[in-house]
Amino acid sequence: MLVIGIAGGSGSGKTTVVKEIIKKLPKDSVSVIAQDAYYFDNGHLSQEEKKKINFDHPNSIEWGLLIQHLDSIKDGNVIEMPIYSYITCARNAEVVKVNPKKVVIVEGIMVLSQPELRNRLDIIIFVDADADDRLMRIISRDMLERGRSLDQALTHYDKFVKPMHLQFIEPTKRYANLIIPQGGKNHIGIDILVQKIKSSI
Repeated sequence: MLVIGIAGGSGSGKTTVVKEIIKKLPKDSVSVIAQDAYYFDNGHLSQEEKKKINFDHPNSIEWGLLIQHLDSIKDGNVIEMPIYSYITCARNAEVVKVNPKKVVIVEGIMVLSQPELRNRLDIIIFVDADADDRLMRIISRDMLERGRSLDQALTHYDKFVKPMHLQFIEPTKRYANLIIPQGGKNHIGIDILVQKIKSSI
């Protein structure tokens, strides 16, 4: 089993890169563990308290459970990955069963911030993008998927996303074996990564 970590700023194109990798590898050979599924359940908080949650700080993630699940899947077990809702700030009652495959991708903005997790990765990827490109994607996503107005999306970016990116995400670029600028548009970078994966499995 090959374990790949894919990190990068919010809106950098990580999900697109993951989809391209899956598309280019043999069918049913890749499983994905999403960092976003492991946010702590804050469904009990009031609406005002929920607005203050900093989703871009490492302390918002239940890393112990994510690492436990990664170790379990590496041992050949099926894991039950949580489903998290940004609207309710809670985990759903349902879970997603993730099967062990030849390739396991751990994807999320902060996956390189934790030494215990980094040490379990065979290949480390950082997806890079210009800040203004990321901002446009973040605004679009926040309005379409997370129920925020334009003003709320901009305020959230200024208060949480930008400072946390500079403090916790951008510095982890130095741990990467490969940096892919322009996200999913960088077909050459993705092809190089896919060839490396194919040769390793």
